[in-house]
Amino acid sequence: MKHAMTDATIDMQAIKLAARKLEAGQLVAFPTETVYGLGADAENAAAVASIYAAKGRPSNHPVIVHVAPEADIGYWADAIPPQAHALIAAFWPGPLTLILERAAHIPAQVSGGQSSVGLRCPSHPVAQALLREFKGGKGGIAGPSANKFGHVSPTTAQHVRDEFDTDGDSPIACILDGGQSEVGIESTIIDLSRMASHGPVLLRPGHISAAQIGAVLGVAVQAADAAAPRASGTLESHYAPRTPVLLVAPPQLAATLLQLHQAGQSLALISYSAAAGGPPLAAQCAMAAAPQPYAHDLYAALRNMDHAAADLIVVEAPPSDPAWQGINDRLRRAAHDSSAVLAGFKTGFKK
Repeated sequence: MKHAMTDATIDMQAIKLAARKLEAGQLVAFPTETVYGLGADAENAAAVASIYAAKGRPSNHPVIVHVAPEADIGYWADAIPPQAHALIAAFWPGPLTLILERAAHIPAQVSGGQSSVGLRCPSHPVAQALLREFKGGKGGIAGPSANKFGHVSPTTAQHVRDEFDTDGDSPIACILDGGQSEVGIESTIIDLSRMASHGPVLLRPGHISAAQIGAVLGVAVQAADAAAPRASGTLESHYAPRTPVLLVAPPQLAATLLQLHQAGQSLALISYSAAAGGPPLAAQCAMAAAPQPYAHDLYAALRNMDHAAADLIVVEAPPSDPAWQGINDRLRRAAHDSSAVLAGFKTGFKK
């Protein structure tokens, strides 16, 4: 994956400072190609616990360990199947997280107390520079998204500041600014910890599709089952702004907007094909009709519409084909109670 930022533009003084903060057990926000992460030393249980405290994250909800391109994953995981090496060769560095059996000396805090561990090698040059500087490239950075638990993930350094610097008492020691995240949604998560019994299992869709993974492995990727390991970002309510989100299929969009307006609701709209016209809106964001640029802009759009002081954020539902799976997953979780939200206004709709 290519990035506009080159090694020549990386502020190595800031990288060194961030690495020393991590080594001292402090929290550092850093850019990746997916979203910004809230990082701590993955081998420091107290530092990892401070991530959970800062985010308000349940302690049983695992985080992902980020490692340098040269890292020995055998240090982090046991019983590594050959399929892991195949996927690493195909997609690392990049937006793919592998769930493997956690090595016994790795703190259980990174796994939410489970016997597995999530590993990823990010492709963002700032993230790679930080990982190479931190512990001489031999450490791992536990790094969930740098936002309060369940909220919209940040894709710029300013998003991180907006999330944590509201009262002048941020838990983050420093924030590395690497520009806007290129991918814009979190990594694909594949469980390889139960290959003998279940094969590869998709726990969270993302930029790298199940079809791409299946093509590398030569077997179909299975859907998550009830016994699958818990993974980051897989709760029913997630990636949600403070304003309620209503996900509406394109054929019903115009009528729904009109009905909500007639019911006295102030509306912000995120759409990719809606024609001009319709009821007045508090704010509107026009998205690309292609999945990659849509994903790039999605979280920024949700954050911008959240600042519009509207009663509802109405989102035109994207296409349902596989290329949009990761986007639809994030929107479904952001709008997990859409039906209830809509039902609550139906009695106020004018005929």
